[in-house]
Amino acid sequence: MEKKLKLSKAKTAEEITEKKVRVKRPRRNTKMLRKLKFFSGLFLAPSFLGVMTFFIVPFMVIIRYSMVDNPISANFVGLENFKMVAKNAAFLTAVKNTAMFSAIAVPLAVVLSLILAIVLDLNIPFQSQFRTFFLSPMMVPVASIVLIWQVIFHYNGVVNEFLLKLGYDRIDWMKSKYSVIVIVILFLWKNLGYNMILFMAALASIPKDILEVAKLESATALQTFFMIKIRYLSSTLLFVTIMSLISSFKIFREIYLLTTDYPYDTIYMLQHYMNNKFKKLDYQALSAGAIMMSLVMVVIIGLLFLVEEHFGKDVEG
Repeated sequence: MEKKLKLSKAKTAEEITEKKVRVKRPRRNTKMLRKLKFFSGLFLAPSFLGVMTFFIVPFMVIIRYSMVDNPISANFVGLENFKMVAKNAAFLTAVKNTAMFSAIAVPLAVVLSLILAIVLDLNIPFQSQFRTFFLSPMMVPVASIVLIWQVIFHYNGVVNEFLLKLGYDRIDWMKSKYSVIVIVILFLWKNLGYNMILFMAALASIPKDILEVAKLESATALQTFFMIKIRYLSSTLLFVTIMSLISSFKIFREIYLLTTDYPYDTIYMLQHYMNNKFKKLDYQALSAGAIMMSLVMVVIIGLLFLVEEHFGKDVEG
């Protein structure tokens, strides 16, 4: 009997200690989780404060400015500023020109850089020299780029001298309908190298065994490209397209340095409109135009993500 009592006491003592351990473990886990959350929040705080200070709060201020008559009296007017901006002739011209420029320049930047990456991926002679040639514009300051373009496309510049030798008349490139061609060439010269390097990295990451299987199955080069390579390049295509689209909206810097505030009608961009409104302290029109532009950008980028998800999901699978 005594032995049985001792055994039962030992069992109950073991059960009690097990229960204590089971009860204590969650406490330790919760303490560790709290510490992790605290230190994670502590490390993320500077970035969060930076985003709040320089992005979210200014955007909220812009939304407020777009719905008042002026920043001083701040009388709420609803969507009146948006209606006024949408009817403005200068804004409509800027929207048309920006959309046309992006529609021409962005596909050219993506397609040409992809072709260059494919050509350089074939291990052609002077490969490193070609890379250096296309990457050199990234290292040139904007002011130097503008100076080069002024020398080339000036009324008495290199291109017009070449045209005269061929028997053609001079063209005032920056004050005619040909100005958009000059800006597209400038955009491509500046951005092709960066896009090309991204595509070359993506091409190098495609599994070689899949390409070998396609070769054994007698797949042509076009079939291999469209059925295999383009699917593995879908995420890079999306990234390059988005970056090229953003760069096309930033071409204002080069145009401004070439032609100042009011360029020829075909290269009057959205940034020109906003810059001129800022100089006139017309913050409500400036804010309304900025919000409309950002909404369009969100829609376009959202559509690009949907396309990439459609073509890239089988690769992920």
